[in-house]
Amino acid sequence: MQSITKTLLKQLPKVELHCHLDGSIRTRSIIDQAKKDNVKLPFKNINDLDNYFRIGKKRGSLEDYIQRFEITLSVMQTPESLNRFAYELIEDVAKENVRYIEIRYSPILHTRNGMTLNNAIRSVQKGLKRGEKVYGVKSGIIVCGIRHIPPEASLKLADLAVKFKNQGVVGFDLAGAEENFPAKEHREAFYLIRNNNINATIHAGEAFGPSSIHQAIHQCGANRIGHGTRLKEDKNLMQYVIDHRIPLEICLTSNWQTKSIRSLKYHPLKYYYEQGMRVTINTDNRLISNTTLTEEFMLTHSLFQFELNDFREITIIAMKSAFMKHKDRILMIKSIANEFEENFGLHPEFIKPK
Repeated sequence: MQSITKTLLKQLPKVELHCHLDGSIRTRSIIDQAKKDNVKLPFKNINDLDNYFRIGKKRGSLEDYIQRFEITLSVMQTPESLNRFAYELIEDVAKENVRYIEIRYSPILHTRNGMTLNNAIRSVQKGLKRGEKVYGVKSGIIVCGIRHIPPEASLKLADLAVKFKNQGVVGFDLAGAEENFPAKEHREAFYLIRNNNINATIHAGEAFGPSSIHQAIHQCGANRIGHGTRLKEDKNLMQYVIDHRIPLEICLTSNWQTKSIRSLKYHPLKYYYEQGMRVTINTDNRLISNTTLTEEFMLTHSLFQFELNDFREITIIAMKSAFMKHKDRILMIKSIANEFEENFGLHPEFIKPK
């Protein structure tokens, strides 16, 4: 059995399904873009700005975590900046052999200076396509509604997702603070999404109990759940999620930083995995959580003793769970499986059915 090192994990083919664009941009690029767009930042020094963003051991609530996005959003208000940051994210993930990534953001948060919603989508799509052309990383856009913004805005964003279906947009999400902002308030947006045959994922069970996950699935029709950390508190619902193969987008570091769990060693990832649940490993916010998919894999190994065959399985699960056309998904799965076999000697027989 090969020894697990960060160098080895970095080489593995990877799939990421839960990555926020506005939480995954480079600090140096924020400073540069701020100069170009005449945006005043609270810190001029890159180290000071870095220290502010990177939570490290300064744990807080989900609301505390979200506050940091005000700075990133301030430099993401032009088509040029969105194009740039989307391209740079593809450049960053390519360095750790991410083969496919779904990038989510809320276009309505990028219209403060007059950019249209259409341009907020087109600009990101152009950046992603530029990145794919150079680095070969395939990607899709997930449009995010925001829980604490009136449901009318979510409906408007759902309309946008419908408009750009098959033009880069692969899904719809509901993000933001869970407590006091139930998903069911936005069900009209999800009704539109379902009626137009668009996939949905919803942040749920991150900062609120399993009732939030229940709403996401049964009132909004979520195909995947973002986080789902507290699903284990409702064994009946958990069994439903297992039986219906509803994937969870797990984000270990982020869950610890937002106090979704009291300690990383108590995170339910391994328990979910052993119960036969479709779990995927993700970064959530590469800048804010100061992480990469390689770091999350290493953390999973250190905490739960996952080995190479487990990472192969989780990567294949992630690709099976991707919001991608079936024929394209099958081709990607075959390509990734071949890479695991040829480069790392991992054969399909190591994989337990999930």
